[in-house]
Formats: sequence, C-alpha cells, structure tokens
Amino acid sequence: MGRAFEYRKAAKLKRWGQMSRIFPKLGKMITMAAKEGGSPDPEMNAKLRTAIANAKAQNMPKDNIEAAIKRAFNKDAADIKEMHYEAKGPYGTLMIIECATDNPTRTVANVKATLVRNKGELLTSGSLDFMFTRKSVFEFDKDPAMDLEELELELIDYGLEEIEEDKIPQEHGDDKEIVRIYGEYSSFGELNKALEERGIEVKKAQLQYIPNTPLELNDEQMDDVTVLIDKLEEDDDVQTVYTNIA
Repeated sequence: MGRAFEYRKAAKLKRWGQMSRIFPKLGKMITMAAKEGGSPDPEMNAKLRTAIANAKAQNMPKDNIEAAIKRAFNKDAADIKEMHYEAKGPYGTLMIIECATDNPTRTVANVKATLVRNKGELLTSGSLDFMFTRKSVFEFDKDPAMDLEELELELIDYGLEEIEEDKIPQEHGDDKEIVRIYGEYSSFGELNKALEERGIEVKKAQLQYIPNTPLELNDEQMDDVTVLIDKLEEDDDVQTVYTNIA
C-alpha cells in the first residue's frame, strides 16, 4: 500500500532545526482537540489524548502542551478551523494540504500563491476524491517480544487492514524500528482504544490521505517537489501535506 509522502532521511533530519515552527502547529491541533472534545482532561477526551501523544512524539515541552489546552477555553481565543485544499504539483504530483486556521481567506490565498510560484496550481474541491483514500494510521515502537502476527489477528475485528515494520531516522544514533498499522477511516476510535487496552504506547496517530495510485519520481524530480512541500509547510496555517508520491 502506498502512504502519505514522507521526506527522505536528510529532509527529515532537517526538521530538528525547525521546532520553533512545528510546535505552534502542534499547539493548534491540541487546542482544537480540547475544544472539540469539550474537556481539558485527556482521560475524558480521546481526541485530545491523541493530539498530546503526537506532540510528545515531536518532543514538544509540557508547558507548551498545557498552554495550548488552556487556550481552548479562553473566551478570547481565536476560532481555529480545520480546512483542506487540493492541488496539483509538478510532474503529475497531487496534493492534499491540511490546514488549521482562524482566517480561511488568508490561508487559501497564501497556499495558492505558494503553489503558483512553484509550478503548482490549486484544484477545485473534490477533484481528488478518487485519487486518495483516508485511513487511520498508528505508529508505535517495535517491541522484539511482540508477536505481530498475533496482534494483526487480534486487531482485524477493530478495523485493521494492514500492519508493517519500518525505520524512522533519528537526530542522533541509529534509526528507530517502528510498527505502523493502517485501518479503516471509521475505525480510528476503535483501533486507538484496542491499542491502549493492550498497553501499546502509540507514538503517532492520524487520519491520513493514502494515494490509491502512488507515483514514482526520479531524484531530480523529487528535489523539485520537495522545494514546493517545504514552501507550503513554512506557512504557519499548513499542518500536513499529503501527496501521491510512492
């Protein structure tokens, strides 16, 4: 199965120098999750619990997390909304750009301008409905004692579709071995709960857009597209960029 576009190792490692940009984005997701779930207590708010887990996986400080939760219940807090835009990039690349914004007019204008400057274009909403499938995706550290075949059988009843092993680049030391599971979009809550009940500490949990027909690019083409992705993600309102790149 293809999956959302991930930077190659060099690009991933570069992110450790960009935490000042990443933390505000994670903070927005925590604030939205706290507000939508109606509770500042992660034990009572599953969406907030997931947002906090994702933030901790990026080494977001505890003080930042707590401040983001408090903002959700501040009467003067901005009304942040989730938006997504569909786009076409160079070499036949397709993109779904997820945003969190308090000003959709500003955000769409910035996204459109970035695309145009980098050989891309904004598409009409719904244009990519049949090019991507939204899936529940969870990642956790690989435990040598874990029987993945047994876990797969157990989770099928909760909506599991696929399980795979992978390695994640680290800033220092060897790559970390992880397990990634894919499930139906509608099974996010059930799969999350099933993993928690089995004592599995989820490091990343998202609803991702998975390309139905992954696209292969050569190194030169990949470099051009990476420039566009970088420029989009420099925008504070852009949370994640998914593409159809294999």
